[in-house]
Amino acid sequence: MTDRRLHCPSAKDGWRKSSYSNTEGGSCLEVLDDQAVGIPVRDSKTPHGPAVVFPRTGWALFVTAVKADVLRP
Repeated sequence: MTDRRLHCPSAKDGWRKSSYSNTEGGSCLEVLDDQAVGIPVRDSKTPHGPAVVFPRTGWALFVTAVKADVLRP
């Protein structure tokens, strides 16, 4: 099994805010590209909190679905 933990996520540079996050300060996700463990995602309101790391293929499928707007109820 592959270790998908990102040690000390707040110490990493390069976090970017998701283009799908709103500008009013809520629902803000940050993503960190180019990590060997996968795609780390965190809540921008708690940058010193944990990051969830997604496998690259799973993240790519999620982004494709969001762009195609297939996740709306």
